[in-house]
Amino acid sequence: MPTELDDIDRKLVELLAANARTSNAQLAEAVGVAPSTAHSRLRMLQSRGIIVGYHAALDQAELGRGLQAIIHVSLRAGARQESIREFAAGVRQLPDVIQLYFVGGMDDFMVHIAVEDSSALRRFVVDHLSSRASVASTRTSIIFEYHRNAVAADFS
Repeated sequence: MPTELDDIDRKLVELLAANARTSNAQLAEAVGVAPSTAHSRLRMLQSRGIIVGYHAALDQAELGRGLQAIIHVSLRAGARQESIREFAAGVRQLPDVIQLYFVGGMDDFMVHIAVEDSSALRRFVVDHLSSRASVASTRTSIIFEYHRNAVAADFS
């Protein structure tokens, strides 16, 4: 069952999703409660598993990784359970990978990466994806621009 939130908790979550660096005093003022109340509500949201972390948004271009892409990956049929686990475990450890999605539909995975340029993108696909025996095909989409509304927690 989804967790029920009252209006104050919902507003606290919304404010933190917009800016995780919002101070407790600012949160309290925004929702109209005492700072001690805001603090205890945040601790309760954490203990209930609703708030699972605080994240920094990084400018990949400023880090020298100005090209982002989503690579759609389909795995070969046969021994899929083992292939899925091995693929996910191996790919999520690669430093260029920002996000890894295990999906249903035509593809098995979507891999979000940030690299320096198109040559680095090609190397990533060839060296880390196409070279895997478990990979049947890849399809690459370059990201021109994106907007993020929220950061989701890992699925259990």
